[in-house]
Amino acid sequence: MDWAIQTWTFIIVGLSFAIYIGIAIWSRASSTKDFYVAHGQVSPLANGLATAADWMSAASFISMAGIISFSGRDGSVYLMGWTGGYVLLALLLAPYLRKFGKFTVPDFIGDRYYSETARFIAIVCVIFISFTYVAGQMRGVGVVFSRFLDVPINIGVVIGMAIVFFYAVIGGMKGITYTQVAQYCVLIFAFLVPAIYISIMMTGNPIPQLGFGAELVNEPGTFLLDKLDGLSEELGFGTYTNGTKSTIDLFFITAALMVGTAGLPHVIVRFFTVPKVRDARVSAGYALIFIAILYTTAPAIAAFARLNMMQSVSEVEYDKRPQWVKNWEATGLITIEDKNNDGIIQYVKKTGQNEVKIDRDIIVLANPEIAKLPNWIIGLVAAGGLAAALSTAAGLLLVVSTAVAHDLIKKQIKPGISEKQELRLARIAAGVAVLVAGYFGINPPGYVAQVVALAFGLAAASFFPAILMGIFSTRINKEGAIAGILSGLLFTIGYIVYFKFICPKLNTAENWWFGISPEGIGTLGMLINFIVTYFVSCFTPAPPQNVVNLVREIRMPKK
Repeated sequence: MDWAIQTWTFIIVGLSFAIYIGIAIWSRASSTKDFYVAHGQVSPLANGLATAADWMSAASFISMAGIISFSGRDGSVYLMGWTGGYVLLALLLAPYLRKFGKFTVPDFIGDRYYSETARFIAIVCVIFISFTYVAGQMRGVGVVFSRFLDVPINIGVVIGMAIVFFYAVIGGMKGITYTQVAQYCVLIFAFLVPAIYISIMMTGNPIPQLGFGAELVNEPGTFLLDKLDGLSEELGFGTYTNGTKSTIDLFFITAALMVGTAGLPHVIVRFFTVPKVRDARVSAGYALIFIAILYTTAPAIAAFARLNMMQSVSEVEYDKRPQWVKNWEATGLITIEDKNNDGIIQYVKKTGQNEVKIDRDIIVLANPEIAKLPNWIIGLVAAGGLAAALSTAAGLLLVVSTAVAHDLIKKQIKPGISEKQELRLARIAAGVAVLVAGYFGINPPGYVAQVVALAFGLAAASFFPAILMGIFSTRINKEGAIAGILSGLLFTIGYIVYFKFICPKLNTAENWWFGISPEGIGTLGMLINFIVTYFVSCFTPAPPQNVVNLVREIRMPKK
């Protein structure tokens, strides 16, 4: 372990954690409204920053650029899906849900579809989706701690659990909101600084988005992407700017990510924290700007890291391997197997002698080390990765605790409990959720962005049709909504479980239905949900007049 790197990491991560904990204590929730929606008094700018931090999870910060770095064009589905999905959310859902005025998505589903059964199904969906998503966040926390604090990944997850437990349970949404404002500042600074450094070093351009398409400083006349294409092809990985996924799979994954965004409960609840409907629209606009800063930088980081990585590990004597490789080997996230016993590292796919196995979740974190940037930047990136993972994990865990305490116990099991009892139950539920999330972080079902993509597919197949049709149609009834949610969700879960867990050896394009991968099947589940909901609603009684009036009122947002 490089003690200079570890020292900087301890200093920067320690300071950031002290800020988060201080904010949680300062903004301690004193009521259920504080705990659930920060008393509805968050300013649009602060909510935009908090929403961006909530949105840009470990998958965005740590794993997205890693996927693009390894997959090239195929990785673009994450950029298009997540960005487009946020626009969809801001335009079609956020103002209307804010006008509805309740705390949670199950609240909307239960009241709009005048059914406690619908509410219960929504609660189950919220918990299932949130735990699927939070598994990726806790895994990201473990990866960061494992490398930079020199502890095993599992111990790193436990440390992350303790931090999230403190400010999520104490501060609730009020504490989480203002903590997320600080976390956005940390994560965006940590993401941009190395990107700007490396862009200047490689292309002479301080703007990564422009450096991405510029000429290399040390090879005038050669553009970065051309160099990357040529080197990738030479090593047998195929051209970087072309992909291997079919067009239909790209479309379905992008669509699943897009509509899954609009159905994610921890993002939707953020729009209940502002004072007015107009503020929900404004905060959505702010959040989109803040999100775009990171998302437009990610492809550049992916390309910079990929080129530097291939040049530093190919045809190098094992005893002379770069220091960054040694550092990450200690975590087990890079392994090198000398298949032909020649003492030289072969990173060549076409000969079958690729001796390097790299976990794609480390690319952003290792990027400063690969480029030999100053140690303080390496520590800064570690703090940024933790900020991204913890901010989203806290939002998700709060959604779970709210679903249990408010939607399940308060609304269904024991309506007569006091506000003080409900607040205590919410904190207990948040604590239990932290423990479950930690288990999934230690035993994740895949790498970070892949796990998150599955959560988006589940959200797309369940919530999005019910919310969208609930807002824009007065004819959709409880029978249709319940049948649609169950059919879309069960189909999607069945497809994912079959290919990911029951028959993983069959998880290839030849065996997928219509060539659609498990990451994209949520789109088909969504279409099934829409169709079932519509036809069941057509053949069952129309909603009561008070629900029709509610829907019409929702569609007329106040200024």
